[in-house]
Amino acid sequence: MTLQKDPEGNEARHLKGFADFGGRRVLEIGCGDGRLTWRYAASAARVTGIDVDRDSLRIATIERAADLEHIATFAQADSVHLPFRKETFDLAVLAWSF
Repeated sequence: MTLQKDPEGNEARHLKGFADFGGRRVLEIGCGDGRLTWRYAASAARVTGIDVDRDSLRIATIERAADLEHIATFAQADSVHLPFRKETFDLAVLAWSF
């Protein structure tokens, strides 16, 4: 039996209550395997997920739905030294990361 995290969708519902992802360029810090990414990515214009764990990023890339390939990308990076130019993103998400 596969363990499902948050099958009721509470995380996504609360996250969407705090931020409007519609048409936004989103940076997700600590995206891990993309578990949360998939819950909001379809409404965003673009999502870039970063994490320091290469294996988690590999899983996120493999599990990315085909219809999100042009929206969601992943990069190995940490939040201290972001490899992006200023004003690349409209919104940043940091959830369940430490």
